[in-house]
Amino acid sequence: MNFDRFLAMAIKEIIQIKRDARSIAIVIAMPVIMMLAFGYGVSFDTKHIPLYLLDQEKSQQSQDFLKHFQASEYFNVVKTVDSYREVVEAIDRGDCQMAVVVPFDFSLKLAAGQPVGIQAIVNGTDSNSANLGMSYGEAVVSSYAQGLQVAWLQRRGQIRVAPPLSLDARTWYNENLESMATIVPGVVAMVMAVVGTFLTSLTIAREWERGTMEQLVSTPVTRMEIMLGKLAPYLVIGLFDTCLCAALGVWWFGVPFRSQLWIFLLSTVLFILVVLSMGYFLSVVGKNQMAASQLALVATFLPAFLLSGFIYPIDQMPAAVQVVTHLVPARYFMFILRNVFLKGTPLSLMWQDVAGLALFAVVLTILATRAFKKRID
Repeated sequence: MNFDRFLAMAIKEIIQIKRDARSIAIVIAMPVIMMLAFGYGVSFDTKHIPLYLLDQEKSQQSQDFLKHFQASEYFNVVKTVDSYREVVEAIDRGDCQMAVVVPFDFSLKLAAGQPVGIQAIVNGTDSNSANLGMSYGEAVVSSYAQGLQVAWLQRRGQIRVAPPLSLDARTWYNENLESMATIVPGVVAMVMAVVGTFLTSLTIAREWERGTMEQLVSTPVTRMEIMLGKLAPYLVIGLFDTCLCAALGVWWFGVPFRSQLWIFLLSTVLFILVVLSMGYFLSVVGKNQMAASQLALVATFLPAFLLSGFIYPIDQMPAAVQVVTHLVPARYFMFILRNVFLKGTPLSLMWQDVAGLALFAVVLTILATRAFKKRID
């Protein structure tokens, strides 16, 4: 490879980037916008579920029971109603996610030592929120029932009651269980997958549309020199964008960074090479900027969003889909970033994922180089 020809191609691509205001806007604006949108707009923390209460007995004991829901941080008691009709209308309108109904004979059955059924009406259109709401409701009822059982035993002379079994949990790496800490590192991978592939998907297609491909083909520059020269400026841009996103995550969103910087940079360079090579390959195949950019979004955004573990845990996916996720480079980078930010995992424990990225980088680089034919068909 001739360094002078490689440098000339790189300078040519830098000039193209400067002339294309759209590319500059993508480079600067898209990473910041995506970080803010995902950072503030996506949350897995389900708290303050809108709740309606229907107390059919209206006794002192039933009111005491419902106060446990009012005191819970997981529920936000919107309103106390007097009829089923109001509950149904509220759920239909979307005013509440869940309603708790206390029966007419609540205190009478408790006094008689009989089981009491508390009805919970849950809006199941959002299955995740519905499951969490039922789990939180069961926890509140279980806590209240435990207190009643202890009081019942004490009234019958059993002053000393065996302490109930409890779980003392200690959370590592994300002590407050904030979804922000897991979302922000994932957004860094999402940004690089989309921005890197989208930008380089325009490189060769731009040459065809502007009629400069004939001049490029007539030069002595080789296919490898064309590819490396065109991708080199975007490698620098990708590193800048990644560092910008990481800085936003650490200083703006408060996500910890516990690993060594060189591990982060090494994995970032490998992933950038992967997405740049993929974008270059799509640019060669697409022939025009519109087709290439659309192919880039479909090939990167959807797999990175759905199959990388960013939103849905991979171990909860069907077995066949879990196999498919190994073909998504963002899966490996997502795992590395979360370990780098939250756990400070050494490279020796992540070598398989780093090796996976390196393998993707080599394979896609070879495919992209061979896909470009230095001739006019």
